[in-house]
Amino acid sequence: MQERSERTRRRLVGAAAELFTRSGYASATLGQIAAAAGVTKGALYFHFPSKEALADAVAMHGHTLLGEFLDGRRTTGDGPVQQLIDLTYWLILARCEDPVARAAIRLADDGVAGPAGTGGLRRAWLAEARRLLAEAGAAGELSADARGAGGETLLAALLYGVAPPGTEQTAWTGPRPGDGGALWQLLLPVLVGPGRTGGYRTAPRPGAEAVRAA
Repeated sequence: MQERSERTRRRLVGAAAELFTRSGYASATLGQIAAAAGVTKGALYFHFPSKEALADAVAMHGHTLLGEFLDGRRTTGDGPVQQLIDLTYWLILARCEDPVARAAIRLADDGVAGPAGTGGLRRAWLAEARRLLAEAGAAGELSADARGAGGETLLAALLYGVAPPGTEQTAWTGPRPGDGGALWQLLLPVLVGPGRTGGYRTAPRPGAEAVRAA
């Protein structure tokens, strides 16, 4: 019984994610979500009392995935710039491979931040990227141009470049996982200085950046 209930809940979250991505939070209705999940509205209300609760579940999925990835990366011993590169790969993969994480990004674009304390997936990603940038600056890894406002601007441009806002129809306009190496070969000379780029891996760490399906 509990297993069937959990399957229904996952179907509802998946259906909500699809509709939030395709139509946006405001346009998606509970009736549409229930129909897409193949359940009655009564079954939907049993698991989620409101559309806001469904949006919270979608947003929390993305936040949890990011948290699991960050926990794993902190044990590798890599420096902050390498962790920032890997964080970019995680975002590209999450957007391409996980429909619920992709919906969490769309919700953030629609102004739906999710449960208190999560702040939305974009904001959480950017906060971690800023932390790594500050740590890299303190460790002397950054070039002069990448310190202060220069680095902040680069991070914001990077975030919206690899995960641009949009609907399901425009979901694939951002870079694919294989594009990350070319991206970082261009960015690294700016971030760390032209003579220091050889110390970083610009390809994905095998298996480390993969995301879990909802």
